[in-house]
Amino acid sequence: MVCERVQPIQYTTDCKAQSFDGVVLVSWTVQLPQGLRCLQEPLQEYQKVDSALCEEVNLLKVPGLPGDRLVFACTGPVNRDYDDVRRFSDAAINGIKRALKAGMKRPLLVCPPHSDYKESPLVAVMGALHALYVPLEVREAAVTQRAHKAEMLGVWVSTEEQGKRIIQLATALESGRLVCRDIGGSDPERMAAPRVAEYVQEVFKDSPVEVSVVSDVEKLEKEYPCLAAVNRCAHGVERHQARVIQLQYCGEGPVHSTLLLVGKGITYDTGGADIKAGGMMAGMHRDKCGSAAVAGFFQVLAELKPKNLKVLGAMAMVRNSVGADCYVSDELLCSRAGLRVRVGNTDAEGRMVMADLLCEMKEKAASEVAPELFTIATLTGHAIRAMGPNYSIIMDNGPAHRAGNARQWQQAGDVLGDVFEVSTVRREDYEFHRGRSEYEELLQSNNLPSSATPRGHQTPAAFLTMASGLHKHGVDSDAPLCYSHIDIAGSSGPFPGVPTGAPILAMATRYIFPHL
Repeated sequence: MVCERVQPIQYTTDCKAQSFDGVVLVSWTVQLPQGLRCLQEPLQEYQKVDSALCEEVNLLKVPGLPGDRLVFACTGPVNRDYDDVRRFSDAAINGIKRALKAGMKRPLLVCPPHSDYKESPLVAVMGALHALYVPLEVREAAVTQRAHKAEMLGVWVSTEEQGKRIIQLATALESGRLVCRDIGGSDPERMAAPRVAEYVQEVFKDSPVEVSVVSDVEKLEKEYPCLAAVNRCAHGVERHQARVIQLQYCGEGPVHSTLLLVGKGITYDTGGADIKAGGMMAGMHRDKCGSAAVAGFFQVLAELKPKNLKVLGAMAMVRNSVGADCYVSDELLCSRAGLRVRVGNTDAEGRMVMADLLCEMKEKAASEVAPELFTIATLTGHAIRAMGPNYSIIMDNGPAHRAGNARQWQQAGDVLGDVFEVSTVRREDYEFHRGRSEYEELLQSNNLPSSATPRGHQTPAAFLTMASGLHKHGVDSDAPLCYSHIDIAGSSGPFPGVPTGAPILAMATRYIFPHL
């Protein structure tokens, strides 16, 4: 439910506020007549004349409320086998959109706690904030009336303690999603690789996150040969030249666990020599949402400052251009791990730009405490074909599977509605990428789209494992390493539309909340 806080002081005993990108997020301990029961009678009266009250978003005139207006957005049933906490974020999104359409500038979000969903109020707030996001290009255009959609978002809470917690977590989580949306959703020129590096350096200036950028082409070719091959064509255009952005956070106290993250950051994917045809190229500026999620997660770290946690990140920012100097199918490349890779399809560039960075993370993991390695990418159309839109997919290697990692991510995602499906990498996936001749040890890809390839989202995880040398650190190794691959092709958000920020909420729930 949303009402407008025109004169909130009449209904408020306490206010906690925090500024957030042009919108102030405020928690209010609200004293309404008879508590929230004052809303029950007008809703019951309205339902007598409109039985669709619980099926659509409705705007009601309710004298006595701030602004005399109430937007009612029903969650619908939340107790069936297939219901989950997303009912609350969906209702909040729909309610805030209707409130904005009605001209409300200072909406108050009311989502009473639900016994079956502990975090439902926080989930509702995150839904509302998603609806209030303004794209970076619009904010930078200096069009004052469009710089923000609302002046303030109020959140009804029952206690001051609850208000403080929601403000702290929602502000930190949304700041991370904002960074993710800015990088992932902005067009291929505004967020070309050099400008992504500038943006990240500005975001983390004077923060606990350390940033370093690799731009020298000779170093890229030496340290990350597979990435450099994808960059070869784009490097001829200065504003499109690749960047590897490295991030590090180390919380206070002794390190108990270490995360090593690699994100796919294809600033624009033409498909390369295997060019995307038939209108399939539009929207490919969103192929950088994996790296965007890595940066967003670091922003949450910078805000919440969890103790005893160390995180290393690498953003592979590369444009997959097409032209005289682009890499082509049949090329043989030697990965950082020393394996000869034959290119099968230049449109399978995501695994190429991440493989050597994952190898570097593997090398670093040897000296870290309780390391866990991850790749995050909008990698395959098959992920959407297999699981549908809206769902991230996580796949464990052997050590991670024995540790129950994927299931823990799935459970963490369920808490705030950043939902996951668990998939499995099997022997056929490894066989798929084994070299077909004496020339190569690994085949990067076949020449079909992933959506037309059996096990099209699982096989890339096997390729990344082998190309990085992580296959030598499985359960049969003396030095096993936990590694999981996360495909967010379905969950990153619709195009056209705003990126979701997946899987930042799940990552924060899984790794940050326990350290607060």
